[in-house]
Amino acid sequence: MATAQVAPATPIEKRGYAYPEVLVSTDWVAQHLEDPKVRLVESNEDILLYDTGHIPGAVKVDWTTDLNDALTRDYIDRERLQKLLRAKGINDDTTIVFYGDKNNWWATYALWVLQLFGIKNVKVMDGGRLRWVDEGRPLLTDAPSHPAGNITVGERDDKKIRAFRDEVLEHQKQKRQLVDVRSPEEFSGQKTHMPEYPQEGCLRGGHIPGAKSIPWAKAVDPETHTFKSADELRKLYEQDNSLKKDQETIAYCRIGERSSHTWFALTYLLGFDKVRNYDGSWTEWGNAVRLPVER
Repeated sequence: MATAQVAPATPIEKRGYAYPEVLVSTDWVAQHLEDPKVRLVESNEDILLYDTGHIPGAVKVDWTTDLNDALTRDYIDRERLQKLLRAKGINDDTTIVFYGDKNNWWATYALWVLQLFGIKNVKVMDGGRLRWVDEGRPLLTDAPSHPAGNITVGERDDKKIRAFRDEVLEHQKQKRQLVDVRSPEEFSGQKTHMPEYPQEGCLRGGHIPGAKSIPWAKAVDPETHTFKSADELRKLYEQDNSLKKDQETIAYCRIGERSSHTWFALTYLLGFDKVRNYDGSWTEWGNAVRLPVER
């Protein structure tokens, strides 16, 4: 049981989400630590963090080496993903629960990648690693051992939830909904990377013309690390920024991880059904010849 005193979070089922079942609480995770049909997967920006301590039984997915091809800037294929997930002890009937640092940047990213392959039985632990730690819950350094799984992975389909450069350019020309989830400094061109990080990764600063600046972190309660309620999210995206849930929307950031967080919020929490993540994002757009940039 947790002993630390932390800011209480409204129960997930009372926040008014379109698909509340895609989120689970830290309490739910604590109750399913011994459940053989649940596999916890930690995915962090800090690839060394898992080894300093992780939720008991959780396995690690390294976004740099496990999900991305080593040479081509693209994701691994069906065969390699199936091999990876089976090695983590994942079966066809396993519920996969992602969590991680940075209020679940990479947890939502890993979930998004699995959605490209049609893997549906996936969830995110609301509040991520920070909330688990704040609540004083246990972390272990021992590497877990799980029997090999038997999950069958389908072929990757990029059409519905992934956007490519030329598609984004056409989307922009038609003045459709485009969301830049980076920091205001990146959006303005003042910085080319997140604040407090080395300024690298692209030749031009700025944003795609017509994009709305809606930083990803505005979807999260900074005290609890959990997602804000549906009413608060609707105010942020629909009222304050005039996004329409029935219109095509593309989100982007620098390399696609922060925008996967916004994709998750729009798709599952608000029920937008035409959202794509542009994972090429600013490292591609800001380096490309003759693509329009606005400041």
